Amino acid sequence: MDVDVRGNSVLSLLFHGTPSKLPDPADVMTALIELPPGDPGSPPHRHSGPVYGYMVEGEMIFELEGEPERVIRAGEAFWEPGGDVIHYQAANNLADSWSRFVVVMFCVPDVPMLTYVDDAELAARADRRAPRPN
Repeated sequence: MDVDVRGNSVLSLLFHGTPSKLPDPADVMTALIELPPGDPGSPPHRHSGPVYGYMVEGEMIFELEGEPERVIRAGEAFWEPGGDVIHYQAANNLADSWSRFVVVMFCVPDVPMLTYVDDAELAARADRRAPRPN
């Protein structure tokens, strides 16, 4: 991807990828998420469309269905496809400081952007979750 930047501007590419299918039509939301020290974040959920994010401060344990959990650190970007994929965790990985990230969410109009997954569905899809670290 080439970007023509002129003048004194500096462009730092944080993420480049092929987006999953966007809802049509789509609403777009941008939010700042702030996690207190050691906070586990939201319970397992899914989004009605793709989510793109940037870690502003701290560290987050990030886990999507079918992928092993990983740590995202300040200055790193991330994304999730939304739709049927369960977002298991976006937890603060730091016990002594806040973690903050910005997300841009593409959502289906008049459908909740975030829907929590119940215990029965988690159990039924347990085989889709990557092995847990010890």
